[in-house]
Amino acid sequence: MRSKFYTPFLYLLSALIIIVCVFPFYWAIVSSLKTGSDLFKVEFWPAHLTFSNFIEIFKEQPFGHNILNSVFVAVGTVSISLMLAITASYALGRVRFRGRSALLLSILSISMFPQVAILSGMFELIRTLGLYNNLLGLIFSYMTFTLPFTTWILTTFMKQLPKEIEEAAIIDGASTLTICTKIFLPLLWPALVTTGLLAFIAAWNEFLYALTLTVESQSRTIPVAIALMTGASEFELPWGKIMAASVVVTLPLIVLVLIFQRRIVSGLTAGAVKG
Repeated sequence: MRSKFYTPFLYLLSALIIIVCVFPFYWAIVSSLKTGSDLFKVEFWPAHLTFSNFIEIFKEQPFGHNILNSVFVAVGTVSISLMLAITASYALGRVRFRGRSALLLSILSISMFPQVAILSGMFELIRTLGLYNNLLGLIFSYMTFTLPFTTWILTTFMKQLPKEIEEAAIIDGASTLTICTKIFLPLLWPALVTTGLLAFIAAWNEFLYALTLTVESQSRTIPVAIALMTGASEFELPWGKIMAASVVVTLPLIVLVLIFQRRIVSGLTAGAVKG
């Protein structure tokens, strides 16, 4: 029997979690609307609103171009990763062959390596391929952490699909490519949205590779552009502009999550209850 304190405690805990998660973004919004000494005043809403920080980040540097770079890199990384992960998950989840489990563990182990551990080797590889200071080089390097993740998750979902669907398609004369793209792909849609969005967020926020593999401001992505913002002097940071830039780059992620929230929930809970 549940205690009478269970429901109030649950609401209190939920409210605390929401506050901890939302308050930093709220404070970034408040700080982005301040300038000068007002930035160091503790106010839950600025007394004097100003949007100068948002205007200046686009005037003083190619911030709009940096946003387009991040969009191109993130979308390209997710598209290629999902395309390869779908075919790989079909082979690993539906085809029986010797060494399948060892191959799955090898794919998972790749994502366990910290980025800094393979940074020097990745730098030499990108430079050898002629992709240094190139957005295609960032896409190639980002796949080192998005492709293992998407392959592993989609393989788990692929294993849960009923075998009868595949057997019926084979009897009707469907090829392997048709089964993968026409039959399994629609069934994997919730999983594709979930893994794709998580891979997009990872590529959108990535900093280390973007800092190391790009050198010109026109080739930088958003995290690097924000990190390299400087003020009037070497020791002065434009906190208002940094907060404004953080708000601008966070809003697309919030919009994506709100649009695909139902697909995300169904993708995360698929297979949790087996009928």
